[in-house]
Formats: sequence, structure tokens, C-alpha cells
Amino acid sequence: MRRRRAAVAAGFCASFLLGSVLNVLFAPGSEPPRPGQSSEPSPAPGPGRRGGRGELARQIQARYEEVQRYSRGGPGPGAGRPERRRLMDLAPGGPGLQRPRPPWARPLPDGAPGWPPAPGPGSPGPGPRLGCAALRNVSGAQYVGSGYTKAVYRVRLPGGAAVALKAVDFSGHDLGSCVREFGVRRGCYRLAAHKLLKEMVLLERLRHPNVLQLYGYCYQDSEDIPDTLTTITELGAPVEMIQLLQTSWEDRFRICLSLGRLLHHLAHSPLGSVTLLDFRPRQFVLVDGELKVTDLDDARVEETPCAGSADCILEFPARNFTLPCSAHGWCDGMNEKRNLYNAYRFFFTYLLPHSAPHSLRPLLDSIVNATGSEGRAGSSWLLTSGRSGSPRPPVLATLHSAGELVWGVDETLAQLEKVLHLYRSGQYLQNSTASSSTEYQRIPDSTIPQEDYRCWPSYHHGSCLLSVFNLAEAVDVCESHAQCRAFVVTNQTTWTGRQLVFFKTGWSQVVPDPNKTTYVKASG
Repeated sequence: MRRRRAAVAAGFCASFLLGSVLNVLFAPGSEPPRPGQSSEPSPAPGPGRRGGRGELARQIQARYEEVQRYSRGGPGPGAGRPERRRLMDLAPGGPGLQRPRPPWARPLPDGAPGWPPAPGPGSPGPGPRLGCAALRNVSGAQYVGSGYTKAVYRVRLPGGAAVALKAVDFSGHDLGSCVREFGVRRGCYRLAAHKLLKEMVLLERLRHPNVLQLYGYCYQDSEDIPDTLTTITELGAPVEMIQLLQTSWEDRFRICLSLGRLLHHLAHSPLGSVTLLDFRPRQFVLVDGELKVTDLDDARVEETPCAGSADCILEFPARNFTLPCSAHGWCDGMNEKRNLYNAYRFFFTYLLPHSAPHSLRPLLDSIVNATGSEGRAGSSWLLTSGRSGSPRPPVLATLHSAGELVWGVDETLAQLEKVLHLYRSGQYLQNSTASSSTEYQRIPDSTIPQEDYRCWPSYHHGSCLLSVFNLAEAVDVCESHAQCRAFVVTNQTTWTGRQLVFFKTGWSQVVPDPNKTTYVKASG
């Protein structure tokens, strides 16, 4: 009898624990306690500033109107022609909604708009397809990180696909500071959630290969707040600059090219010229080698109004730029130029020129200098990284001669595409690959399993694996390495179609491999 009671009690406790874990992991807006954070529930908010409820309602109304403006397709002043496309159908029973929805009008005190927001005009476009049903049986939930407003999780859907979930961070700075000021938890949630809603709208309206893909969304109750919003997006890897500085130039150039294409799209978007006010590497992710913007809640479409050029000053930590004031009273190209200079100071200056093919350096230098340069000509500084005691190459980041924002995004992208053409076609090798007098013996369907050496940058940490355009370039690389005595051409290619080649110190052991061809220096 005692054993039976103990078993029943144990089963009840286990069920309670499992339910608690699922509620913590999968309830939108909630998250597991982070290191240094108490697992105890937060105390009830204080009364706040009662006279400030109207101010909270005003802020919610302003964000609501911003979301409606973007979802309806109207560009800001000075922007291009609007695209009359709709984000999605947010009406009850619309795509992605898997349960009955409460009435739209849930008014807040002091005249704040209802939540969830009512749908705008127009028919739904080819929008998100995943909804609440997709989140019922997710697995492998992992907390990825959080920022000022949002928390991000990684989950695996029942079909096996990994996606990212974004929700308002209930323990984040944005919500917490609002609750301390106004003492209205639900109202503060809605203020923060409008930033997530704005990002969802922009992800859909600005769809592009270098904008993170929006898969869906879900409204469901969480904690004491009804209708919390969770967005379901493509999953990417964070941008780690120190790691990128140690990758091949080809992969680093791909990131810069992705960024150039993104900035061109933002400058000519259906909403007008879009600027990223919070432009840092952490606002981007990498998906299969492509750079994609993921954080758009601080994006802005409206250009800056002006009465003269004194109102059109772009301010950065190291230098400022003065842009012309157009006849229509808007700073000419300020959104575009802000994006471009941020691309220079966070990406181009570090990733473009370093270890590039010698014949491409002049063109790459012109791109860096024309998008804005800071510092004295030729000044440089050294970066090192890697585990203590492990081989790690020095990373030299050169600051090029002082320049201005000479080019816009159109010319910058045109020059980046020119670099891609020269590199992919092999034209950059003209007059740079000398004919070798050394003869190499070809051994088809074979490889050298050992006798590796390290070179940098390499696609493989423990060996020298580089990409080449053709056999002549492979021979040239081997001749330039003092320890190279052989190389193995694989059937693998990079994103530009170049073949991957292993370079070896010798060929004492050659084994069969139908997918590789070995070349060894002829004796004598």
C-alpha cells in the first residue's frame, strides 16, 4: 500500500515538473533563468506614475500608427513609390491562426489602441504559413540570447526543421523599465510587442535573399498577459567577427557582397529608403554563408527633414558627414549613406582587403575608400585570436587613406559585382600566374590521406585546403609554399564554383579515391 502511494505521489510530481518545464520553454515571452538571474518570480509591479498612463497610451498609439503605416504600404516622406501589397491577414481565422481568437477591441486605459491590432486593408500576400499548431510539439528548445526588447529561442519542429522563435523578453530591460515607470504590465507588454510586430511587418514587406525569412507567427496567452506574440523565422548563426577574420577571403567577400545587395534593396525598397538605426554585427546572422539582417525593429523609413545642410549632419564616433538638403526639404540620401558608412566601419574595412588576391586589391581598396574611411593612410593594428597555445595567425586590419562617402549603394554594389565577375571567371589571374617549370605527375582516382601541413586562411583547421580556379592556379599555389610537394584536387566546389584542393608535404602513401585526383612533383 505504501509503495502504491509512493508511486502515485512520484507520478504526480513528475507530471507537475514536466508541465512546468514545458510552460517555461514554450510559452512565448518566457525564458529559463540566465546565469546570475534569480529563478524566483518577480515582485508585482508598483503603482508607477499614475499620471503617466496617458503618456504610455500615447507611446502605444505612436507605435501602432507606425506599424499600420508600414503594413499598408505607405512610404515615408521623400521615399519612393509605395507598393500596394499587404503583409498578411491578421483577422480571426486568418492564415497561421489555429485557435479561436478573442475580440479585436481590447481597449487599454486612456485611449490606447486595442490588441491584437486589427487587420489593415488589402488582400493577403504570400505571407507566413506556420502558426500556433506548429509550436505544439516542438523539441530541443534552446535559449539563444536576448537584447533590449526581445528574447530568441531555437526549436525543432515536428518535421525536423530548426527555426527561431522571437518573443518579448519578460525579464528584459525594455519591459522592466516601462513597468517601473508606469506600473501597467499589460500596457507595457503591448508597447514592447509593437516593436516585435513592426519587425514582423518589415520582414514580410522587405522580403529579399538577404532579409531573414519570416515563417509565421502565433498569438497565445502567456503568464498573466493574453495574446502574447511569437514570431517564427528562419534560423541563422550569429556573426562572430573574430572568427570571420580567420576564414578564407572568398567567404569574407561573400558576406560583403551579401551586405551590398541588402543595402541596395533597402535603398530601393517598396517602402522607400530604409535605414538601420541600430547597425551592428549582432543585428545580422549567417545562413549558409549568406549575410541576412534579422533585427528590424529599429529600422526607419522616413528621411530627415531639413531647412539647410546644417540639418543634414551624419554623426559617427570618429567623424561626421554633411549631406545636402534637397529642394523638397529632406536630407538627400541620408538613410542610404548612414547604412553605407556603417557597412564600411563594421564590415568592409576588416573583411574586404585582407588576404585578397593581389590583382583585386586596387579595386577593393577603391571600394573601401569610396564608402568612407577613417584614420591615417597606412595605419594598422593587430588582432589575434584562438585558444591559448594553439597556432593562430595574426590578423592585420589596415585603415586606408581618408576618404568620403563618394559612392552611393548603386555604385558600391556595381563594383562588388565586378569583383565577383573577375574572381569567378578567373580574369583576375591574367598576368599573375607565372608558368611553372616544375613538372607534376597526375595520378587519377587517388588521394594522399596524410602528410598535411597548415596554411592560412584554410577551409580546414588541420590541413591546407584552398580553392583554385584551375590547375594552373593550383600549381602556382604549390610552388609558392616551400613545404608543398603534392596536391589533391577534390570534386567539391565553393559558392563561386572554384575547386577545393588539399596541398601536401609529400606522397609516401597514395590510396585509391574515385572522387579525387593527385598531382605530385616529378622527381629530378
